[in-house]
Amino acid sequence: MLNRIMTLSAVALLTSNCALAQVANGDFELWNGNQPDGWSVIDSGISVSPSSTQAQSGSLAAEVTVNTGSQSNTDFLQTIRVEQGKTYHFAVSLFHTEGHVKARLYVDGYQLYSAPSKTNQWQEISHTYTATSTKDIRVGLRFYDVSGFDGSEVVYVDNFRPAENSGNTTPPPVSCKDTTATLTLVTDQFASETTWLLTNKAGENLFEGKNLDNSTTYTKEICLTDGDYTFKINDSYGDGICCSSGNGSFKLEAEGKTLASGGEFHDSQSFNFTIGDTSTTTPTEPPVVGDYYKAAEGKNGFALKTALYNIINNHNSRGYGAIWDLAKVADLDLYYEKDGSILDMYSEKPSGTDMPNFTKVSDQCGQYKREGDCYNREHSFPKSWFGGKVEPMNSDGHHLFATDGYVNSKRSNWPFGEVGSASYTSSNGSKLGAARAGLGYSGTVFEPINEFKGDFARAYFYMATRYENEIASWEGNSANSDAVLDGTNSTVFEPWMLNMLKRWHQNDPVSQKEIDRNQAVFEFQGNRNPFIDHPELVNAIWGN
Repeated sequence: MLNRIMTLSAVALLTSNCALAQVANGDFELWNGNQPDGWSVIDSGISVSPSSTQAQSGSLAAEVTVNTGSQSNTDFLQTIRVEQGKTYHFAVSLFHTEGHVKARLYVDGYQLYSAPSKTNQWQEISHTYTATSTKDIRVGLRFYDVSGFDGSEVVYVDNFRPAENSGNTTPPPVSCKDTTATLTLVTDQFASETTWLLTNKAGENLFEGKNLDNSTTYTKEICLTDGDYTFKINDSYGDGICCSSGNGSFKLEAEGKTLASGGEFHDSQSFNFTIGDTSTTTPTEPPVVGDYYKAAEGKNGFALKTALYNIINNHNSRGYGAIWDLAKVADLDLYYEKDGSILDMYSEKPSGTDMPNFTKVSDQCGQYKREGDCYNREHSFPKSWFGGKVEPMNSDGHHLFATDGYVNSKRSNWPFGEVGSASYTSSNGSKLGAARAGLGYSGTVFEPINEFKGDFARAYFYMATRYENEIASWEGNSANSDAVLDGTNSTVFEPWMLNMLKRWHQNDPVSQKEIDRNQAVFEFQGNRNPFIDHPELVNAIWGN
């Protein structure tokens, strides 16, 4: 079958089922004073004027000055006509000057954000839209302030496409002053099941791909500033893109290095990587893979889980007191504020300044009366569930984390969950309270923030695997262990808990922090968490 090669930014314009929308004056070449022709909604929180300083195409761009932090007052829109059943690809180029404002693409609703940290260069955000009926919709942008906004900031906007009368021309390439990464994606025979997403460390969606054609080769050049990123590819059917229905594959490369590659996975696969000269470099695959997990190759389902158990079950139990030594190495903030303080997932603010700030060793608990007094050693899988101070569970570093003593006492031995009505909230937004309606459980639960939900989920999948030989007997140890565990050594978790853990695992991919911590615990006690090294193993064992 002959593959067709095209640039992803032009995919929807060139495919046969993609319609041409009539976006008026998308290149911002036509003005009546400071009013761009065709743009009917310009909220009072922004001012717009023509500019030749940073035109990305043609001779003019729109210079948008954001003068308010009130996001409901910063819309920049026009109304267009779309036809039922037709697909439209919208994209816009943006140039951030200070990095304290971000833009969000609006196409009949809110879509992707720009990356405000990418200053003094053009970037693109895009969205593919299929009309469910023939109607008028609004398209354009809304602007949002972020940390550091001083009340006024300029963003240049150009090349909102597809523009009126643009025909099938491909927009000019966006120049890159930083690192250019190239994604090559070959789809299988069911390409509609495949999507991909590239996010930065803050979790902002930077680039995406969807609505792909079968058995087609795509290439995409992506401009990236120095920093940490996650590339995630998904298959909605759960059989990857190779090899049962075609020889699909993907490879993301930059500066001669492969950042992500593959094709054989289940419903998703994630890769963390770093661009630029930073203090840590994300490996393209875990440091101990081939030999360490060799005995599990070729297995699936609960047979795979048992094979992993046989690999990781004989770790060196060093005792609960030694966890202090692990914490001062494995639980340091080298990722958010990067100040070397204790990183506590119950109080850490990923995008702000933490209220508690613990110095390793000297701020170990200790007595506490309030959040921020001291940190202790949290059994994320409570010790009462496995019978108390029983080794090796009591000192297993893969589920023990340094946490604020006061917040830890609030969490107690309640199950993790999703809170509907909170009775307590920590400084970073972790909550204790009644479970939300629809969770499948109606008791009291503790909910960490989204940034760390995947971390805790993978710790629980580790516990289910490492202690496969005895975890079936833990169900009756307490009311809370009974609520979480199902009394088997295979599925391990009650349906509500398993579904939630899998959702947390998928929505919060493995981070550099987890990769580094996994290695530190391996060096401390001699075994690894396989679900950090290979996130795809969760679905290989517990299914979709």
